Amino acid sequence: MSSGSRTAKSIAARPRGLFVDFKKFLLRGNVVDLAVAVVIGTAFAAVVKALVADLLTPIIALIFGKPNFGALSFTINNSHFQYGDFLNNLIAFLTIAAAVFFLVVAPINALLARRAKEDPDEKECPECTSAIPVKARRCPMCTSRLDSPEVQPA
Repeated sequence: MSSGSRTAKSIAARPRGLFVDFKKFLLRGNVVDLAVAVVIGTAFAAVVKALVADLLTPIIALIFGKPNFGALSFTINNSHFQYGDFLNNLIAFLTIAAAVFFLVVAPINALLARRAKEDPDEKECPECTSAIPVKARRCPMCTSRLDSPEVQPA
């Protein structure tokens, strides 16, 4: 067999190998999770943008008298500044940030805090007040013995 035929076989086999590697890459959990997060995030942004455009902007327009912020602008020295669209996007951003904070971040933080109280993995040394593992019998900072019953998890 000549070296030319071996090269042709390896070139023909390599695209299949690349396809297999690409398939493994796509089916890894973190890539799929990221794809789902992007799709959900896009849909969530569309819902919040509609909330801002269809509900919040008209309520704010009742107060300030403008039904559409996109039309707000001013001109200085023949330069036209359209700040209304910026205001619309700013309201959308703040609404998305508030929704993410109150619907995702705050509940997750509360859950993690409750979980930490239920099952602590650290305790406080009674001598030097450093944080040490719950299962420790001696403090690594001050070397005091911790096997007495008065040491409670922090």
